[in-house]
Amino acid sequence: MPDTSFNNRKIAKNTLLLYFRMLLTMAVSLYTSRIILNTLGVEDFGIYNVVGGVVAMFSIISGSLSAAISRFITYELGRGGYDRLKVIFSSAVTIQVILAFLICILAEVSGVWFLNTQMNIPVERVVAANWVLQCSIFTFMINLISIPYNAAIIAHERMKAFAYVSILEVVLKLLVAFALYIVIFDKLKVYAVLLLIVALIIRFVYAYYCKRHFKECTYRFIYDKEVLREMAGFAGWNLIGSSAGVLKDQGVNIVINLFCGTTVNAARGIAVQVNNATQSFVRNFMTALNPQITKSYASSDSEYLMKLLYKGSRLSFYMLLLLSLPIIIETDCILSVWLKVVPEHTVNFVRLILVLAMCESISLPLITAMLATGKIRNYSIIVGGLNMMNFPFSYLLLYWGFEPESTILLAIIISQGCFIIRIVMLRKKTGLSARNFIREVYMNIIIVSVLSCIFPMLIYNVVGDRVLRIVLVVVGSFISTSTVICYVGCTSNERAFVKSKIRKLFKKK
Repeated sequence: MPDTSFNNRKIAKNTLLLYFRMLLTMAVSLYTSRIILNTLGVEDFGIYNVVGGVVAMFSIISGSLSAAISRFITYELGRGGYDRLKVIFSSAVTIQVILAFLICILAEVSGVWFLNTQMNIPVERVVAANWVLQCSIFTFMINLISIPYNAAIIAHERMKAFAYVSILEVVLKLLVAFALYIVIFDKLKVYAVLLLIVALIIRFVYAYYCKRHFKECTYRFIYDKEVLREMAGFAGWNLIGSSAGVLKDQGVNIVINLFCGTTVNAARGIAVQVNNATQSFVRNFMTALNPQITKSYASSDSEYLMKLLYKGSRLSFYMLLLLSLPIIIETDCILSVWLKVVPEHTVNFVRLILVLAMCESISLPLITAMLATGKIRNYSIIVGGLNMMNFPFSYLLLYWGFEPESTILLAIIISQGCFIIRIVMLRKKTGLSARNFIREVYMNIIIVSVLSCIFPMLIYNVVGDRVLRIVLVVVGSFISTSTVICYVGCTSNERAFVKSKIRKLFKKK
């Protein structure tokens, strides 16, 4: 049985390694987004985002199986069941290959029909949009087949490989962006094809690494009825949650296209790019934390599990707050510097999506803990059902004439309802105290958020010079937020741990 004592060093090491990757990828990704927007133009950028969303709708099916694969691989590592792990991996690959071809057929039939008959795309760009659709379908298939390999890397906590391949991916995408300057063909078509090639390269790299380093990652056809039944049962109930997530993001994006057109899709696409960059911190942290949560549940280490849930929820929020606060305050200035053209609604979209991301970050460790239990029927029905309301209610809001920003406000409200349901349900599954969690996590982050805003908002309202103000707001936000997090958001033990790590860092130098 693996050691699941509260391994601060291991989590910190993996997180710091992923942060290094994140800092580089975030800078390159933001710069790449600027190049893509300028070379494609607002209209084509919006087309790519919304057509890609059509294909992403099919991840309703794949997303549930992906979660099942990750959970079962990590769970077996926590139990030390390596013989069964081989069966799980091979079964997962078989399932993903079959599913990839089924989704390809479904996407070719329904996706092509929807794109050419229902979507709001200029007539002269329909052919290019179909190119995007086809490339997106094949990219989706490639990513789908590689999920068991990615899950194995994360489950084994080989974050170094994960970080290096991610850096390779963003560098290749940057080269794709530069290539658009010199191509003489339709830039949108070329962009879609080149991204497909990048996806193919990255997937081969992941597969090659897994086959060399993990014995269980050698595929052979296995028909194990019990394993398939367990994975299918877990995936079946998780399908509701996956459906809700896709409908909330890509489904609402398509609804916005139907009522508002590709320009607003471009604005939302830019906001999503900013959100993805800032959320890299939390994703990296959770990538390092998730295997520990699942393994601690598998080994019945409840004390360790509770520590991970409390600290994980607070730290996930604090990381996003540290990055998002200056962006929310100075969104207009940052976008005008970053982009040459800022589509209408972009400023509001960026601010609201960042707030939504912070609201949802609190639940990330709770979701992992719930999936670790394997008993997710009631959870999927209740939380997934509530999350699904984003799609029809967003349609109604836009139909009644509300601004497109209203769809994100709706998502924020629903996310808080889902959070309450999660902690109540985890009380029965894991012994989590809902009252203590609300007091020590939720109320704590509200106080930290309010106190962190005071100093940077004072700077924003007092300083007149635009350039000087944005610099002072960024610096002031960092100082204010880190100070409040340290002395209000962290416990004395956590402060002592951070100080000890800083002292060791300086002693080494």
